[in-house]
Amino acid sequence: MIKAILIDDDKNLREGMKGLLARFAPTIKIIGEADSVATGIEVMDTLEPQVVFLDIQLNDGTGFDILEKLAERNKTITSNVVFITAHEQYAIKAFRFSALDFLLKPVDPEELQIVIEKIEAVLERKNDYSHIDLLLENIRKNVDNFKRIALSTSDGIHLFDISDIIRCESADNYTKFYIRNNKPILISKTLKEYEELLKEHNFERIHQSHLINLSYLKSYIKKDGGYVVMTDESRLPISQRKRERLQEVLKSM
Repeated sequence: MIKAILIDDDKNLREGMKGLLARFAPTIKIIGEADSVATGIEVMDTLEPQVVFLDIQLNDGTGFDILEKLAERNKTITSNVVFITAHEQYAIKAFRFSALDFLLKPVDPEELQIVIEKIEAVLERKNDYSHIDLLLENIRKNVDNFKRIALSTSDGIHLFDISDIIRCESADNYTKFYIRNNKPILISKTLKEYEELLKEHNFERIHQSHLINLSYLKSYIKKDGGYVVMTDESRLPISQRKRERLQEVLKSM
């Protein structure tokens, strides 16, 4: 069984979540509950759960406050954290850049099962939870232009400067990242998800299979249907419908 605690200031929502977990995630055992920042810190400290289901908005603060105070006191967070939230765009963006799981209210059973499967996989490997530190860093700075990204692979979670990502390549439902001074890594998310995250960071989708960081674009070649040469010497095709857009972007640079 996976030991978990539930932190939410709405008792009805806690009861509803416990019902969902009992029905759709029988491997999760709720060993404690809390309804505030103060009691949340206490139960996390006392019970040392493997997983924390954490509401963002609490009566006396936020779920981020709990993590901040625990990180200050203990130097690190040692639990998997799943945020439960209303549709808050900034927080959701921060979660995605930090490779942190979240559930939108009202919680969808299918989404819950997907999150639980990911938690079970994470618990089978060693995790240093540095991606939670990245989340707190981004929330603390309250900026919209995040500088680092956490990428979750089969062997753990890795943090990279976004400026070091040369390009991303689609591989079915996976994305392969090519990163400066690192070997390529494979992530179990689609290229479309990363296109949405990285488009504000000088990345351009040039093909169904290729998303490039324009900072590493070496040459744009018009012959042979059109292709680009990157600084890592890779040659990538440009789809016909992306060609005009790329030319416009390059002219404006």
